[in-house]
Amino acid sequence: MNQLEDMRIFVETVERGRFTAAARRLGLSKQLVSRRVIELEERLGVQLLIRTTRKLSATELGLDYAERARRILAEVMEADDTMANHLATPRGTLRLTAPLSFGVLHLTSLLTGFLTLHPGVKIDLDLTDRPVDLVAEGVDMAVRVGLLSDSSLRAKRLAAVRMVVCASPDYLRRFGTPRTALDLKRHNCLSYRHSKGTYWWFSIRGRSEFVSVDGSYIANNGEVLRDAAVAGLGITQLPTFIVKSDLDARRLVTVLDSLAPPVAAVYAVYPAHRQRAVLVRTFTDYLAASLT
Repeated sequence: MNQLEDMRIFVETVERGRFTAAARRLGLSKQLVSRRVIELEERLGVQLLIRTTRKLSATELGLDYAERARRILAEVMEADDTMANHLATPRGTLRLTAPLSFGVLHLTSLLTGFLTLHPGVKIDLDLTDRPVDLVAEGVDMAVRVGLLSDSSLRAKRLAAVRMVVCASPDYLRRFGTPRTALDLKRHNCLSYRHSKGTYWWFSIRGRSEFVSVDGSYIANNGEVLRDAAVAGLGITQLPTFIVKSDLDARRLVTVLDSLAPPVAAVYAVYPAHRQRAVLVRTFTDYLAASLT
């Protein structure tokens, strides 16, 4: 069991890059984490980490050991889950990640209900708009909004999401209302940061197309872009769950409605080895029922 714990501590240290951050995630002291890694290196007889005053980095052997340790820990977790599936009541810790805006606006209230229904469960929630590698970071499940990239992950559709292009009435009075996607070239487009650039999703002549846009503000959070649009800075494309109240209050109005893209979705996404876990399955079913 100590060997498995040492593996877990080392993997967390490699992923976090600092003993302090790993200790915080594991709920241990920095001194204990550092000592356990040193003892692991002494037991194996190799140097796993390069230590500097600013950051830790894994040696080539350390990276290899961390990858092998991840696979072993995943197999142990799967074995535990297989046994847990014989229990009618889910229990244990669910490590969950979700986009910040969706999490604050919709998810956190559902989590309290789930925890009330299942007192044997703990939830470790990370609200972030950065791409999270579920396997590498040991996350059980992610809630993701919009289009999914191809991957080895499993996904279940939870609810529909509608995207709209919108701006403040004041901005449209000053700069005009776009009538076509090409008109956006003359507007300040407030865009979400994507790994492949800034683009918006439209339905043009019955086909889904991605249109490259440009503007003075790029962010990785929808609420930030919404606030900038309300302030009259430009036009943005966002899901209705972020802008609904502003549309209802006429602080924002929609444009290009005839080019609205196909309805997107909210998904539960999880690694293949977590697909049969009773806790993951129970929570996914709970979200699907709550969000419809």
